[in-house]
Amino acid sequence: MRKVFNKELLNIAKEDSRVFMILADIGYGEIEEFANTFPDRFINCGVAEQNMTGVACGVAMEGNIAITYSIANFPTLRCLEQIRNDVCYHNANVKIVIIGGGMAYGELGISHHSTEDIAIMRSLPNMVVLVPCDPVETAALTRMMMKYDGPVYFRCGYKGEPVIVERDFEAKLGGSSLIRDGKDATVFFAGTVGINAKKAVEELAAEGINCRLVSLYSIKPIDKDAIIAAARETGGIVVLEEHNIHGGVGSAVAEVLMDEGVGNVPFKRIAMPDVNATKVGCQAWMREQYGLGVADVVNAVRKMVKK
Repeated sequence: MRKVFNKELLNIAKEDSRVFMILADIGYGEIEEFANTFPDRFINCGVAEQNMTGVACGVAMEGNIAITYSIANFPTLRCLEQIRNDVCYHNANVKIVIIGGGMAYGELGISHHSTEDIAIMRSLPNMVVLVPCDPVETAALTRMMMKYDGPVYFRCGYKGEPVIVERDFEAKLGGSSLIRDGKDATVFFAGTVGINAKKAVEELAAEGINCRLVSLYSIKPIDKDAIIAAARETGGIVVLEEHNIHGGVGSAVAEVLMDEGVGNVPFKRIAMPDVNATKVGCQAWMREQYGLGVADVVNAVRKMVKK
């Protein structure tokens, strides 16, 4: 997914001289083409994410589009004060792009996980939150993000993610991707963990349980219509996310259900438990260890349908 993002960004930058890339000494192997093509629009601030964010805000306030880009939680938690006070307070046109959302860097431990980021970013005024699930959504959301004037948090995957959305499409703020329709239950997800949701829904279909499968790629704003429709048209809602159970995608869906008066529906969140992830391993293995596996989704839907 990062390759797709960098390719789209380069193409956009060729057409728009306002695009700047601002890094904290990271991203090598992916960003050289941008740096070589636009040396005057590439700024490496060194290992100093707080400074990176301040520089990006200044660049944006001069009428440009500033991209900050780094691994997992480094462009967010390490420089949260600058995002809040500089970027969001001034509604600056800064795009905060992380590579490797959730536990993509599982072998490197909790310092490289981003499992609280959605809750934090969606609580900031003026901040848009986008979470693509695969290369197709990454390309579409990159194009949409760069047209939007204002702060955006873009939670990108790492590498080798399989395609989940099998068609190109025009992304929109507050939109979602309907991947499969069904009436027995709806499985919502956000991000690359959606591959487990897709496998689970396929397994359930073989048992005669037909689920609606939806990628909520826009978390703020969120697709209220899709959530309300799921509550009214299907037998229950399961939300899968690679994030702490507090404040993430499941919480956002629950807020819509209650605010819109359609909360009387079976509902289950499948997310990271409220713990520090002390285990170390690849992303797929880490998902299994913390309850985000295919079997976890299958079992949640089975229980819901039986009830």
